[in-house]
Amino acid sequence: MEQQPNNPLHGVKLLDILEYLLETHGWEEMANQVNINCFKSNQTVKSSLTFLRRTPWAREKVERFYLYSIKNK
Repeated sequence: MEQQPNNPLHGVKLLDILEYLLETHGWEEMANQVNINCFKSNQTVKSSLTFLRRTPWAREKVERFYLYSIKNK
C-alpha cells in the first residue's frame, strides 16, 4: 500500500467528510459555502453521496471546504 504523507485526505471517506460537515455546520451553512443543489433540496446524506461521487468538481469543492473547516477548527 502506497503512503501519501502530503495528502490530508488520504484515508478519509467521503461519508466521513459529509458527516463531519453536517455535524459542525449543518445543511444551510454547507449550502452557503458550497453552492450545490444537493445541499439545498433533498437534503440527505445518501443523495449527496450519490451526486458527489458522480460530479468531480462538486466533490472537490466539498473536500476544500472540509480541509478549510478542520484547519480553522
